[in-house]
Amino acid sequence: MRLINRKPSRRTAVFLGVLPFIFVAILYMVASDIRLSQNPSDRLLPSMSTMLESMRQMAAVPDKRNGELLLWKDTLASLYRLAMGLGLSTVLALVIGLVMGILPYGRAALAPFTSAFSLIPPITVLPILFILLGLGEAAKVGLIVVGTAPVMIRTLAQASLDIPRELVIKAETLGASSWQIATRVIMPNVLPVLISALRIGLIPAWIFLVSAEAIASTEGLGYRIFLVRRYMAMDIILPYVAWITLLAFIMDRLLLSLSKLAFRWKHIEGDSL
Repeated sequence: MRLINRKPSRRTAVFLGVLPFIFVAILYMVASDIRLSQNPSDRLLPSMSTMLESMRQMAAVPDKRNGELLLWKDTLASLYRLAMGLGLSTVLALVIGLVMGILPYGRAALAPFTSAFSLIPPITVLPILFILLGLGEAAKVGLIVVGTAPVMIRTLAQASLDIPRELVIKAETLGASSWQIATRVIMPNVLPVLISALRIGLIPAWIFLVSAEAIASTEGLGYRIFLVRRYMAMDIILPYVAWITLLAFIMDRLLLSLSKLAFRWKHIEGDSL
C-alpha cells in the first residue's frame, strides 16, 4: 500500500499529535536549565515550576489591590470582546455575503467596496476607532469586526456563487421564489462554509484583540501581557501566551465539532483539520 493511502489508528494519531508538544516542552526545559545553571537570576527562560507557581498566583490568589483573581478576570474580559466581535462579523458575513452571492444587483453594488475594504490593514484603523468610539469596549470590538468581517463576507459570497447552478435552476423550475431559493438551497450549503470562515477568523481576531488591549485597556489577556513586560516577567508572559493558545484551540475544536454534528454530509468524504 502506498504511504499516501495509509492512515494511523486513533491511538497512533493521538500519540503523533501530542509528540510535537512534548518535544517543544523538553526543548524548553533543557534550554531553561542551561540558562539557569549559568545564571540563577535569569528571567528570560524561567523554569516550569516558576511559571506554574506564577500562574497559580494569578488564578487562585486574590489580588491585594482589588481582591480579584486576575487570570479569570482577564480571561472573561477577553472572551467577551472576542465573542462580541466575531458574533457581529458572523451576522454581517451571513447577511451581506448572501446578498452579494445571490443577487446580481447586490453583488454589483457591494463587491467592489467589500474587496477594497478588506485590503485595509485593520491595525491602522485602530487610532480612528479610538477617536470615533472612545477607549471603551466598542473600539476593541470594532477592530475585531474590521479585521474579520470583510474576509468572511467574501468567503460566504464566493461559497454562494460556487453552488452548482443546476440546483438553483431546479428550484426555479419547481416554482421556488427568490426567498425560498435563498433559505432552502443557498443557506444550507453555505452554513458549513460560515463555520469554516469563523474558525479561520479566530486567528486574526485574537491578534487584533491583543493589540487593542495592549494599547488601551485595564483588563484582558493582552493588557496583562503588555503590563508585565516592563518587569521582564516571562514567568507570566509565557503562560499567558500558552493560555491564549489553549483557549483558541478549544474554540476551534468546538466549532469543528459543531460543524460535524450539524453538517455531517460535509465531513463524510474525509478528515477535517
